Amino acid sequence: MIRKNASQAEHMKTMDVIDRVAEATGNSKADAKTAVETVISTIVEAAIRGEEINLHGLGKFVVKTRPARQGRNPATGESIMIPTSHSLRFTQGKTLKDALNP
Repeated sequence: MIRKNASQAEHMKTMDVIDRVAEATGNSKADAKTAVETVISTIVEAAIRGEEINLHGLGKFVVKTRPARQGRNPATGESIMIPTSHSLRFTQGKTLKDALNP
């Protein structure tokens, strides 16, 4: 059951994921920690290289680039240059979407 109210939402932490991986695989927590950290670092490294990461059943991670642009300092009204920035965007896959919206 998914809770709709953000104030009631529980938060899963990395150690919770590691515990579940260890339990599901029958491996030690140290082995599960290595596996989880490897998955995370692999996703981060691929994103740094600008690659799209597609995890079947979960979704897709894509690096989006926001070009440099002119902006204003709200305190002074002075014109400033906002530099190019990059962010990692996640788009849920059909399997995840269907699971969340039965």
